[in-house]
Amino acid sequence: MTAATTLASRRAAQRVARVPSARGIARGPGPNGAISTLAEAPGSAALDRLRRLIADKAVDTVLVCMVDMQGRLAGKRMTARHFLETRHEDVHACDYLLGVDIDMQPIEGLAATSWELGFGDFAIRPDFSTMRQLPWLPGTALVLGDTVDKQGELVPHAPRSMLKRQLGRLAEAGYAAMMASELEFYLFDGDWKEARRSHYRGLAPDGFYSEDYQVFQTSAKERLMRSVRNGMEAAGIPIECSKGESGPGQTEINLLYAPALEMADRHVIYKNGVKELAQAEGQSATFMAKWHDQQPGSSCHIHSSIWQAGLAATASSDPGRPHGMSAVFEHWLAGQIALARELTLFLAPCLNSYKRFQAGSFAPTRTVWSLDNRTAAFRVMGGGASQRVECRVPGADVNPYLAYAALIAAGLHGIRHSLPLPPPLEGNAYLAQGGPQIPTTLREATAALDGSAVLREALGDEVVDHYVRAAQWEQAEADRRVTDWEVARYFERV
Repeated sequence: MTAATTLASRRAAQRVARVPSARGIARGPGPNGAISTLAEAPGSAALDRLRRLIADKAVDTVLVCMVDMQGRLAGKRMTARHFLETRHEDVHACDYLLGVDIDMQPIEGLAATSWELGFGDFAIRPDFSTMRQLPWLPGTALVLGDTVDKQGELVPHAPRSMLKRQLGRLAEAGYAAMMASELEFYLFDGDWKEARRSHYRGLAPDGFYSEDYQVFQTSAKERLMRSVRNGMEAAGIPIECSKGESGPGQTEINLLYAPALEMADRHVIYKNGVKELAQAEGQSATFMAKWHDQQPGSSCHIHSSIWQAGLAATASSDPGRPHGMSAVFEHWLAGQIALARELTLFLAPCLNSYKRFQAGSFAPTRTVWSLDNRTAAFRVMGGGASQRVECRVPGADVNPYLAYAALIAAGLHGIRHSLPLPPPLEGNAYLAQGGPQIPTTLREATAALDGSAVLREALGDEVVDHYVRAAQWEQAEADRRVTDWEVARYFERV
């Protein structure tokens, strides 16, 4: 059965049976600055709804998930009967889930989890405000959870814990953050098994030329894109639009912005869902930052704005000031610029991430800001309630919880220290003189984070040390590999 057929056959049930997703799903400010919400139930009501769905045989499987260091969903598929019989208590999992690389190999040298410590358990504590049905997985509901230790405390280096801590610090200062992720990905003919069997050679993008904003070429993949848009909407992940991007087979689907934690939750469910829906159509999707050296990279532009606590009104806009930017928003942006190099590891977490940062590629190379200029790292956009900054550094491989946490920590640093905002860049940032360069390698970004006193204070030494060690491991794994490029270059000629 195709993904489109699955959606069509279940659409009537979705209208009645969809489990609400979270925290009122704040849709953010509309054109007039008002906050609109979907009619969503809080956690306890969502749990009551789930009980009814299980009783009606509409749900037989409950996915209880945490988010790992790479931004992937990890957890267990529980029978609905057992989930209710155990009174939906914490779900135990091995603590190595926050101590492995992308190949699930334990990272040596971590303080929090190791062979020496025996790889014991922590637990996933369900957050029922995140509960939702997944229409592309029949009979399945999903709930995200926080990762807690044996004392019931949040595990500090868990991605969701890190974001929650920064949101708490921001709330103490009297503010809240609205965020949005713009994820790009490439779609390929053939599923994951075919790609692996071919050793990822001869991959065939679902397109033949740049399809940026083009309607005709994107119509060829509209069957899948429509399934993604409608499936996400039905799962409580509001979608603005989809469009073609600049590479053959490349596309972008924009998620409607929301409070930061809700947006990060949507991001990881959406990304996982795109892969599942593509697989159902016999295709594969990649969120690699740079899948081919001759093709554009895939970004995840992150939009952020600062709001009064409770999201009652924006704190980003002041029509009486230059560019309509409030003083606090200037400090917010200045902090992100000042710490851009130090937080890059959280925006570009893989070795491959740094292949995006090329002049003339629409990916930034210098930590400068501008007014609606796509050559800069930080692009200020909108006005009034929609005043925001777009950080153009992250690739589609980013873990949103880590990226949001780091950007919020940097913005709060700017606010607390009233950092002045430098003048905006005008013209082509790729040709500009001055302004620090974005780290060009994982090794450089790791060293910048390791030496950051500000981020160590904001995130905690143990958290920074954990991610620094994980990056060092990833770098060491790459350093000992022999690549196809090396063989082709040196085999005959040395």
